[in-house]
Amino acid sequence: MDTAETLRIDGSSPLLLMAALFEARGWQCRLDGAEEMAGEVQAAWGRYVLRFIRRAGDHVLQGICQPGITVPMERAEAIARLVALANERVWFGHFEFWSRSGVLAYRSSVLLSDEGEITLAQAQRVTETAIEECDRFFPAFQFALWSEKSPEEALAAAMIDAAGAA
Repeated sequence: MDTAETLRIDGSSPLLLMAALFEARGWQCRLDGAEEMAGEVQAAWGRYVLRFIRRAGDHVLQGICQPGITVPMERAEAIARLVALANERVWFGHFEFWSRSGVLAYRSSVLLSDEGEITLAQAQRVTETAIEECDRFFPAFQFALWSEKSPEEALAAAMIDAAGAA
């Protein structure tokens, strides 16, 4: 489905546009009031939770993607180091490790227009980038969590890209 051609929505709410985008892609989501939307997507490594929070006064829509990785406290230091290394390779947004809850997340933001609007292209890009970055780094986080690999080794092992086309 070409989302750009099929998605039509009236109104200027960025969350309504995000919800319509999710619906057009067959993803479940729910609006939590006027300032928040949450949904789930099936990604390469499992189901990810995507949450979008609108800060109207700041003209910002913040996106948070949680790939379902919970970090045991004994691996917190290694994951914090890996988050820093991963962020050196991320151009848009960043990974975070929430030490209190042990949750790993990817966060990015979109500046809204002065009217508080977001374009379809912006909505697609913030969503796709969050999923792509979580997919790209998921193996590194798994290596660091469940193997004896250092954060540097885990990142190197996960970032092997195949050259050429099959």
